Amino acid sequence: MKMLRAIIRTEKADEVAEALLEAGFPSMTRMDVYDRVKQTVSQNDKVFYDELPKHMILIVVQDEDEEKVAKIIMDTARTSDSHYGDGEIFVTDVSKAYTVSSKTMGL
Repeated sequence: MKMLRAIIRTEKADEVAEALLEAGFPSMTRMDVYDRVKQTVSQNDKVFYDELPKHMILIVVQDEDEEKVAKIIMDTARTSDSHYGDGEIFVTDVSKAYTVSSKTMGL
């Protein structure tokens, strides 16, 4: 299994969640986060760090669905102008998962 952590623009969060639902991936965790980005002010070349509101979607999928889900997120989260800051997707392996209510392993 793979976990995809997508950090995207807040205005795209509902659209991405709906696209994943329509594609058969209804289970996800969503949360508001802040993305700390490095920006350069061109007038005086000073570098400062600013925290921008973003949205994070966490979704665990079978290995064979990783690329499909990543493509859905990328296609849906991308702005029409494809601005820097449209988001990132981080993929990690999931070796185990437990269901709390049934105290069983697996999804």
